[in-house]
Order: sequence, then structure tokens, then C-alpha cells
Amino acid sequence: MTEKKTKIICTVSDRNCSVEFINELFSEGMNVVRINSAHTTLDSSLPIVENTRKVSDKIAILVDTKGPEIRITNMSTDKGFPVKTGDEVIFEDNPLGVSGNGLLYTNYNHLVPEIPVGSNILIDDGEISLTVIRKSTSRLYCKANNDGTIKGRKSINIPNVQVNLPSISDRDKEYILWAIKNDLDFIAHSFVRNKKDLIEVQKILDSHNSHMKIIAKIENQEGVDNIDEILSHCYGVMVARGDLGVEIEYQKIPTIQRQIIKKCQERKKPVIIATQMLHSMIENPRPTRAEVSDVANAIYQKTDAIMLSGETANGKYAAEAVRTMTKIAHEIESQVRPSYSLELIDITHPVAAVLSCQLVNATRKLPIKAMVFDTRTGRTGRYLSAFRPKTPIYAMCYTPHVMRELALSYGVYAYSMDPTASKDKFIKNSINRLLDDNCFKKDDMIGVVGGSFGPSNGATFMEICPAGLMIVETEGR
Repeated sequence: MTEKKTKIICTVSDRNCSVEFINELFSEGMNVVRINSAHTTLDSSLPIVENTRKVSDKIAILVDTKGPEIRITNMSTDKGFPVKTGDEVIFEDNPLGVSGNGLLYTNYNHLVPEIPVGSNILIDDGEISLTVIRKSTSRLYCKANNDGTIKGRKSINIPNVQVNLPSISDRDKEYILWAIKNDLDFIAHSFVRNKKDLIEVQKILDSHNSHMKIIAKIENQEGVDNIDEILSHCYGVMVARGDLGVEIEYQKIPTIQRQIIKKCQERKKPVIIATQMLHSMIENPRPTRAEVSDVANAIYQKTDAIMLSGETANGKYAAEAVRTMTKIAHEIESQVRPSYSLELIDITHPVAAVLSCQLVNATRKLPIKAMVFDTRTGRTGRYLSAFRPKTPIYAMCYTPHVMRELALSYGVYAYSMDPTASKDKFIKNSINRLLDDNCFKKDDMIGVVGGSFGPSNGATFMEICPAGLMIVETEGR
């Protein structure tokens, strides 16, 4: 069976991160390991990194920050307190306060002045809904809209209200510095609202000369509204449908998902669809039909990657969940039509963009079995991937971290190789290596995009002919 093109991200917990477990996920189709900093510590995250690297140098590692979020403070009891519809619940600003008995404190010290009367406050992903009915200088007085139990440390969402939270918490900064030190590949920053949130993260990366790339997690209306400026300041986007579905009316989520995928494709930005894709497989060995359709629709819409959270972090059927995603991807990808007429936006290297477009279009009239390119930045791979060709794309990367970064790009299979002194050596070394890996045969026609003026100057040429002939030609020059 040919390798799938859609990439799979698996959340791995510090409680289950053995080499054997990670290798099993990798064997079933995992491309990226995700560490959720909300449920780990710096020390407990390190074994995940170390064991992932023991499995394969091609697996990318992504770590989520918690981002600018509001949470209830600790309570005196883990059981919390019950509320009935119509009960009064009061908020007061004091991050050090202990919540309980109808009085709530949060980790944000300016909640009361920033929340207007009439706002809805959602607790624990919307399990409890409150409405602000009046306020004083120090308190918000709310009415409960449903029965339930309010517990400590639960998340708070306030739809359609902009709160001036800092872009990065002290804990986020600790995790970013830890990720830099341990040479991770991606920082997925939570609750991105605008470009300022991303600029703050990038400043930290730049100050440490880090190659890590930022994935912007879109989880609120402000992030959706500012998606164009966000795309100008990140490597890729994650549509995190959990909090997004709390912040925005649920019926609007499918349209937003589709729109963001399209924008990312036009901008050559990897896009990830996340949250509850195979949620029932946490407890059950088979997915629901609705879940299968959800995964399939994301692939039909041409997402780069799909993500598993609890399914692999603490689910009973982790390997089966990855296998299920792989099977769905194989089935649906054969039906996905390449975007031949795609107009790329925000081009930084027009020659590479034109060559990529022409090579993809050549596959319509020529029996091209594979595309091969060399890269120092991964840019040409992202250009080729944006068109979602049926032909596999093989990236020969001059730096290991670029090889791992391309683990997020649809249809790209990356290899690490040493820089070559000439175009001929690049072609010969690449073709021989891919032939050894049975990626294609000598008689197969392939397309090659590369640079004639050294690996740092970008793509400058394209060649199309049988793989065996390319080797003969380079040896005879």
C-alpha cells in the first residue's frame, strides 16, 4: 500500500510514552508527536522527546503552550459546588483567592471591569453557562442558565468579548525556552487573537536563534476575524475546534474550517484540523460513522494534517485510532482532485513557485511517478504541496530540522542529505537513494526541481525524464 499523503499528529502523554508505544503509533502512520503543556511538566515532557527521537529522526515534535486563557482558581474541595438554573454566581478579581460557595476568582486580575453586563460566561467548555446581569466596581453578578457543578481550575470562555490578557504567560515562556533547548520543531501557541500574540513568541525564538516554527491555534472569534494577519506571522495554523466551538455558534464551525483551509492552501501554510476527530475511540475499538465522515471531510477539504488528542494520550485504542485515520486517508485521497488552478498568494520566491506550478501541471499530460527537489528551507516543498498533487513529493533536505518540518506538509516525504557541490551530484545522489528505497523504478518518469547555484539560492531548474536516464546523463557530464 502506498504511503498516505495526509499527515497525522498524535498527542502523547507523559504517562504513556515508551519507545514501544511511540514506535507502534509511528508504524501505523503517525508523523508528528504533540506534547500538551497543559497536562505535563517540563521534567515529565523530556522522556516524550527522548523516546520519540529513539524511534525515528523523521518524527517532528510539537508542543502546545497554554496561551492567554482564563481559568477559575483552585477550590477548597475537588468536588466544587452545585448550581441550579437561576442561581446567583459572583466573580471577584483576586488571582490568589480560593473559589467556592458561589464566589469565583480567576487567574486574570481585570475581569470585572472588562466584562459588560449581558455577556455570557461559559465554564468548562460550555458545561456551565452564566449571564452577567449586573456589576459593581469589584464584582460581576451572574445568573446560572443551567444546572451543573462548578469546579476549580476549569476554563472560562466569554464569547464576543475581547479581554486584554498577556500574549505569553510565564509558564508559556518556560515551555518555549525548554523547547528551544531540546531542539523541538513546532510551538503551537494557543488562543491566538492577532499578530501581536505571534510576534511576542517570535521575539523569544529570534533572541535564541531558534529554527522552531510557530503554529497559530485558532480558538476564538478574534482569531477567525484576524486570520489574514495571523497567517503573515506564523508557519501554519491549527483549527482547534474545541474552544472554537464554545466561543462561536456550533453551526458556523464547518464553514470556518473550510475557509481557513482554503486560505492556508493559498498561502502555502500547513493547516491542521483538531479536536474530537475520533473521540469515541478513547473507549471503543471502532469509530462512529459521524467521526469517519468528519475525518474524511477534512481530507476532502484538503487539510495538510489531522490530529488525535485523548485518543492517543490516554485512550484504550491508541494504535487502532491512528490505523483508522490512515485507512480513511488512503480511501479519500484517491478522490481528492489536485488544485491545478490554485493561485498562490504572498510569494517570496517566484521562480520556485512557477517551477512548482509547472511541474504539478505537467503531471496532467505526462506519466510522472514522483517529484523530487532539494531544499534548505522547505519552501519548494510547501509550494508543491499547496497544489495537492496526486504524485508523491520527495524532499531532499540539507538540514535535519527542515526534514521534520515537512512532516506537516501534505504529500511530502522528506529525507536528510548533505549539501552537494553541483546540480549533477544532487540529482545522482537523490535518485539513487530513492531507488534504493523503492520509491520508484529506473523506467519511471520523474520530475526534478532544484537549484543550479548552490543549495541556499532556491530552485532554478526543472527536469523531467526517466529516473535511470537522469543518472546516466549526470554520470556522462
